[in-house]
Formats: sequence, C-alpha cells, structure tokens
Amino acid sequence: MKLAPWGECLQPGEVVLAGSFTRPVAAKKGDTFDADYGRLGRFEFFAMQTPLNPFKQALREKRPQIGLWLGLADHYATEICAGAGFDWLLIDGEHSPNDLRSILQQAQVIAAYPQSHAIARVPVGHGNVGTALIKQYLDLGIQTLLVPMVDTAQQAADLVRASRYPPGGIRGMGGARASRWGRISNYGKEANDQVCLLVQAETREALDNLDAIVATEGVDGVFIGPADLSAALGHVGNPAHPEVQAAIEDSIRRINRAGKAAGILSPDEALARRYLELGATFVAVGLDTNLLVRATSALAAKFKAAATAAPESKTY
Repeated sequence: MKLAPWGECLQPGEVVLAGSFTRPVAAKKGDTFDADYGRLGRFEFFAMQTPLNPFKQALREKRPQIGLWLGLADHYATEICAGAGFDWLLIDGEHSPNDLRSILQQAQVIAAYPQSHAIARVPVGHGNVGTALIKQYLDLGIQTLLVPMVDTAQQAADLVRASRYPPGGIRGMGGARASRWGRISNYGKEANDQVCLLVQAETREALDNLDAIVATEGVDGVFIGPADLSAALGHVGNPAHPEVQAAIEDSIRRINRAGKAAGILSPDEALARRYLELGATFVAVGLDTNLLVRATSALAAKFKAAATAAPESKTY
C-alpha cells in the first residue's frame, strides 16, 4: 500500500503516518485504524510514531547528500528552494536574521517536500545559552543540528548531552511540535536515536583536536567551515589557498578514518566535486543569498552599463 508522508495530499487507499486527519487513540506502536471520509474514500491510519531521520540514516550508509544553505530567513523563499530537489536544506541561525518562529515556519515548509531534510544551525551551542537553544530547536521538530565553533572533544561531548534526553543527556522534557504535543507517546524514549549532531571544525585548535572530536560518541558528523578556517590560517576570504585546501583534505580523510561523516560548503563546483571525490558525505553546493546576488547582478549588468556582475564567491 502506498505511503503518504505527513503534509502531502492524500488519495483514497493511501496510508497517512501523521497529519491533520490523525486523531488521539489508545494504541500501541504499529497499530492501524480505518476511517471513512465519504467521497474521499477509506484511509488506514497508523498510531503516531517518532519520525525517522533519513539524513542520519544516509550518513550511516555513506550515501552522498547534496545540500543548499538558506540565509534569506524567509519561508516563502525556502519553499522555492525546497522544490529544487536537494537532499538537505540548512536553515542558518548563526549568520542570518532567523529567530525561533522563522525557523519553525521554514521547517514546516520543508516538511511538505519529503525529499529534502531540514537542518538548522544554532548561533551558538556552548554554555547555558547554547544548551537552551539546542533544546528549543529540537522542540521545534528539527532532528539534525549543526553547531559552530567546536574546538575540543569536551565541547563536543557537552553538545551531545544537550541534545539527548536523560539518562544520556540533559535535554528538558516538554510537549512541543517534535512530539506532536504529546500525541507521539513514545517520543521521549525514541527521540535520542533520531537526533543527528553535526559539529563544525573551523579553527587551528579544532584541527589539532579533530581526532578526539570525531571519536566523541554521539557526534554523527564533522563539518569543515571553509570561511572561518581560511581566516584562522591567515588567508581571509581565500579557502582555495593551498594551505587551506591541504588542511581541508587532511581533515576529510581523518573524519572518514574514524567512521564519521565529513561535510563542507562550497559554491565552487570544482571544489565541491573534489570534496565528494575525497569522501565528504554531506556537501552544500550553494547558498540562496549567493544565488540571488549573482543572478540579479548579472541581469542588471545586461541592461545597465553602470551595473557590474557580482564576483564569483569562493565562500559566501
């Protein structure tokens, strides 16, 4: 029988896993129910279950995942990008004017396009502020988090604890969108297995500690931040510099040797393909802001002599 993911239009005979038709029932996981909706036909309903994280599964299976960075902080623009067919879309909470409500709106939009997985980057993951933000992002229903500026294994371990419910962590319990406000009865017991934690290595200190960071249990992948790393190595705005490239390539190899997923962002097609060849598993190949800058500048330059095309970005 055909499955209809949550948020998609249903046809008679399809199965809905969770959605607006689902009603509270006394059931155990896997039970099914029939309901008659007149001319729409009969539908079979599953008891609500904790959503599986397809991105995390793809990383485990070493299947390359191609993504796009979202910095426009607008759900309407996000829906345009969601229809493009990327494996993942990164909602940026660090360098974009996003707040919890705008991240929620974008996550809801992406949910209607099940081929694309929503990832969100917190502005900071360390300390009490970071712990609170991680809890709030997860409560929104974000299953995969990217955390910037992780320099040590202890910081990585603290992030793991912040993203897990007890006994393995300190995430606070509360009814929210992630658990469908309590309608997913086993969410508290199953959520930890579906959380995917990605940490960013983007400083000299992080590279020195990379082997210990990737060995941290609960860290699913390490994202190399090319812009900050190039700055840290003394080559601001030039991630293509040989020293930076050597550091990136060495990092990808070390991450892969540890059995974890390596990730990176590059709007440069040749570099992005090179990283995939080296074994990077999740690679962002562009940014919505950069695409808009280049397209609008190029169009203006065709008609106005004073306008110039935007330079090709190597970072953002």
